[in-house]
Amino acid sequence: MPRRRYSMIAGARDVAPILLGIVPFGLVAGSQVISAGFGMAEAIGMSLFVNAGASQIAATSLYIEGAPLFVILGTALVINARMFIYSISIAPVLESASARLRPLLGHMLVDQNYAMTMTRGRERADVDPVPYYIGAWFALAGTWQLSSIAGAALGPFIPASWGLDFAVPLVFLAMLVPSLKGRLSLEVAGITAIAAALLVPRLPMQTGLLVAMFAGMLWGALRHPAKEVSS
Repeated sequence: MPRRRYSMIAGARDVAPILLGIVPFGLVAGSQVISAGFGMAEAIGMSLFVNAGASQIAATSLYIEGAPLFVILGTALVINARMFIYSISIAPVLESASARLRPLLGHMLVDQNYAMTMTRGRERADVDPVPYYIGAWFALAGTWQLSSIAGAALGPFIPASWGLDFAVPLVFLAMLVPSLKGRLSLEVAGITAIAAALLVPRLPMQTGLLVAMFAGMLWGALRHPAKEVSS
């Protein structure tokens, strides 16, 4: 089997264990688009082009509440600001990609794909990172799109008592826990979690989330300088 194809299949296989957790996440996102007064075409379009579940759910929730457009857009942009951090760290891993392909790789940058490529994708010597990253995204995007369509179609019939919103934090926890290896990662995760718990309820437009991320990064930089981590 050609190495490129093998790497794509490997990416899809490695990401498979977390696909089940994406299904309720997609159901929530798809049903909220319908609840906001849009149709199936808008649900599919938003899922394809926004390609960011947390931002989509936040934006549609604010739209339902009647928030001004600048608040909706601002909140979505702030939530997605973490992608700037992701892109800086993953760029060296995907540096072999052609200039023509890189904008598409940017669109494929989602939390699950980033986490899998930066952990399993880098650890495996038998795969090429770029096709591995693309293969993982195809598996994630296919699952997300199908579950979002199902949510848009079935959302009005899903009892509110099912509480599918629980899926959102569970998906992120499923990605986080396997990466907590060693004192450094545990400290950074703990500081970020504490900062988020304190700041997210108090700061507007989800800016508390962004501040919490930078707090964790600052803690890691101060407590563990680069020369110590690499030694």
